[in-house]
Amino acid sequence: MADAIIAEGLSKTFNGSVKAVDGVSFTVKEGEIFGFLGPNGAGKTTTLSMLTAVLGPTGGRATVDGLDVVRHPHELKQRIGLVFQEATADQDLTGRENLELAAALFGVPLRDTPKRVGDLLERLQLGDSSERLVRTYSGGMRRRLELAVGIVHSPRVLFLDEPTLGLDPQGRAGFWKIIEQLREDSGMTVFLTTHYLDEADGMCDRIAIIDHGKIVAEGTPSQLKDRLGGDVVTVRPIGTADSLEASLKALPGVTNVVQQEGVFRVKCPNGDVLIPKIVGAATSLGISIAGITLQRPSLDEVFLEFTGREYREDEGPSATDRAVFMTRLQSARRGIR
Repeated sequence: MADAIIAEGLSKTFNGSVKAVDGVSFTVKEGEIFGFLGPNGAGKTTTLSMLTAVLGPTGGRATVDGLDVVRHPHELKQRIGLVFQEATADQDLTGRENLELAAALFGVPLRDTPKRVGDLLERLQLGDSSERLVRTYSGGMRRRLELAVGIVHSPRVLFLDEPTLGLDPQGRAGFWKIIEQLREDSGMTVFLTTHYLDEADGMCDRIAIIDHGKIVAEGTPSQLKDRLGGDVVTVRPIGTADSLEASLKALPGVTNVVQQEGVFRVKCPNGDVLIPKIVGAATSLGISIAGITLQRPSLDEVFLEFTGREYREDEGPSATDRAVFMTRLQSARRGIR
């Protein structure tokens, strides 16, 4: 299977000193759904923007669908699909008019446009509302329209930047069902960023986690979870309990103990067996416990393990994210010229 996306030592520095992306390398196979995760400001939006030829890299190189992102930016933009996390459809046009405009900008032949637009409107469940102004659309309808605009020219590679942000669970499920169908029908490669780890776990063939501009972990969801080495027991003591850490580390089967803001994360092969021992250790020290929870390996734990931070769905965009978005939006408004 050929590589649809290749990044080799890709770097981006802003203002001569702020290194947003620091030498990342990875490949994405044709037909693969590849998740790119990272904390706010970690470099994921900057990386996506370099891969889509919106930002030029400071160092390294990248190819998408066989095209060098620096040498062939215009041709690349005509051949990929991109769905922003922010709405870019013209709210003063109807859904059909937005699609017809996008088809013209992407060079879809006029003879093919009516059928292509009509098919997409029906497929994305927008046929009944195609003549309504976009300003009257619900959030889910707008997301589906943005997706239709991104694939109206039948791209081989589709980039999704937080595509379901703000949608309810039903809307998110419906969006991803469409993506799965598109991949099955056309073999489309999908590169996505998301703040919803359950989406990444359920949808992605492979995942890369970026932090401080560097990739810190990569693999299938199962491979990443297996690297945690077992269950995680979270212990929330009442009050200060620094003395508990040494006792937890001494318990049989414990492989690691991390304290963060007074909460202990204890890694072990079998949490069910360990919990009574933790309670006993705390009791012997006169420490009261507010709660204990047992977690099987999950992407949430993977993310915390490799970045030291929880993956917060409500994080706002960083200053770099906002600057990148403005550049992308200006490019879109120029008709990707």
